[in-house]
Amino acid sequence: MQTNLKAIRNYDAGLILITVLAVVAFIFVLLNLSSTTNLSTRFSQLTYLKETEGASLDFNSVIEIPASEWAHISSPVNLGMETDVYWFSMMIEPTQSNQSRFLLHIDYPLLDNLDVAVYNHVGSKPVVTYFSGDRRNFGDWPVAHVEPLFPLPVSAQSQRVIIRLQTSGSIRLPIRIWEETEFIEYTASRNLALGIFFGILVAMGVSNAFLTVTTKSVSFLFYSGYVINLALILMTLHGYGFSHIWPGSTWFQSKAIIVFANATIMFAALFTRSLLPIKRYSKKLDKVTKSISWICGLSIIVGLFVPYWLMIKALLLLLSLVVIFILSLGVWLSLKGEVVARYFTIAWGFLLVSGLCASLDNVNIIQLNISSNNLLVIGGAVETLILALILAINYSHSRDDLIDAQHFALEQEKQASTAKERLLEVQKRYQDDLEYKVQERTLELEITLRELSEVNQELERLNAIDPLTGAHNRRHFDKRLRSEGRRSRREQTPLSLIIVDVDHFKKVNDEYGHDGGDACLIHVTNVFQKLIHRPTDDLCRIGGEEFAIILPNTALDGAYHVADSMRHHLEVNPLEYEGQNIKLTVSAGVSSAIVTDENHAQSLFKQADECLYEAKALGRNTVIHKHLQEKL
Repeated sequence: MQTNLKAIRNYDAGLILITVLAVVAFIFVLLNLSSTTNLSTRFSQLTYLKETEGASLDFNSVIEIPASEWAHISSPVNLGMETDVYWFSMMIEPTQSNQSRFLLHIDYPLLDNLDVAVYNHVGSKPVVTYFSGDRRNFGDWPVAHVEPLFPLPVSAQSQRVIIRLQTSGSIRLPIRIWEETEFIEYTASRNLALGIFFGILVAMGVSNAFLTVTTKSVSFLFYSGYVINLALILMTLHGYGFSHIWPGSTWFQSKAIIVFANATIMFAALFTRSLLPIKRYSKKLDKVTKSISWICGLSIIVGLFVPYWLMIKALLLLLSLVVIFILSLGVWLSLKGEVVARYFTIAWGFLLVSGLCASLDNVNIIQLNISSNNLLVIGGAVETLILALILAINYSHSRDDLIDAQHFALEQEKQASTAKERLLEVQKRYQDDLEYKVQERTLELEITLRELSEVNQELERLNAIDPLTGAHNRRHFDKRLRSEGRRSRREQTPLSLIIVDVDHFKKVNDEYGHDGGDACLIHVTNVFQKLIHRPTDDLCRIGGEEFAIILPNTALDGAYHVADSMRHHLEVNPLEYEGQNIKLTVSAGVSSAIVTDENHAQSLFKQADECLYEAKALGRNTVIHKHLQEKL
């Protein structure tokens, strides 16, 4: 698809404008999505303890562990990927309020087991205990919210909160204590923004699915699958999947990230192959892109059976490699002059870099000041918007090319019609002259046909000649043997056949090269030709170093004499080649018979060939001759 320079500049300007607006808009949304506000944290003395193997703790025993064994940590907590049990302790400010109750909010829904106990400042037994996490049914959570939320008992004094956390993913604990009115205001704007975002993704996915049917383009289908799976994985990351779509399935909740993340990458790879002309520039890179989709499809199935902690590490590694590969691929095609690849690189840069940063943040390699989930929302929104623009531009270019092709075809048809009309006029104009010239042209045609016949005869002759030696070739030999066989049967005269093979020809080739071997074959042909005197006798080269001599109306003794004479003359006349004498010998098989049926001539050939092999077996440089009737 060719795009003129003016179109490129216009598209680039529009893309940059839309990209800048999208970035500004979603940075603004990010500020509203983040739970970081100017309000105080309302808790202090955040510490943690890692439960050792064999020392199982509960809320009654953990309170007795001295403070010296607890390690201090800052909020938000991010300890990377661990499967051990962690205990967190903190002191919260008094929760007495005339307006509303206080809520403990954990702004990260992907935690397997999350239990909370609240103690009086001087108490050793919990006042209230809550159990949450996505290994428990959503209906058993203390508050039906997309993220873990726990009501705090009303108290005029400080209280101690202890949290027990065990998960197969990242140990993340973004803690926030809200007044209920504050939390409602925050979630109202947050849910509105996320609702609009997910609604746009689903609408784009469904609309592109319908465009697949109307346009017959698989690009829309792959883009639809990509957008819908992107929406599902972001819903899972924000807790909307477990709370609204599959609230009763804790098993699927533990697999959802793996399933939807791999499906997203799979459709992204398929969409990339259908959108970018990768195969035109590199078949290997096209196969790599296709392999990514197959690997992700297989990972979806494997992820249903393999533990989450193992699959998530493999997924993060795969995501990192895919990020580098796709971005490099986009840059490479951009340098090749593909305009769409330029847009594609910018679009994927947003999502893939945000996804990579979020993945590194999840495994605690880097620390982000913003929520990794919110970062994915921003990257996904910007990327989806630009990809939709790319898809529209690409389809528009394809449609314009089709229209141009149709116009070109119509123009060609008009020109052909005009040319036809002019031709008819010319034919009508010269029709009378043509009648007078018919005889002249007929004579010219006869001369041409005669010349053509002569050329065909010469061509037929050349087709029967071996280009190296000048002797007749195998094709001529087969025809001539059948012809002479019929003559022998018709006239009841003997037909003799000699099959000759140059001895140790492979050794000659190995020692003197193929040029030397060719010179030997030409020398053999020249020696044989000098010994054939009758015009009916025919020398043919029927193989590499194999020759055949057809001798019509010749008895076995006469044929043997000819064969032995050829053998002798070649033996005493070595070839002078590049200052060296190459001694050559041949083995020959001779057979003779009066042909009695159609297949008799072929039997004669087989008999002569067998005699040749017998001569070789007897030490070479020998002639063996037999009547065909002796075998029959």
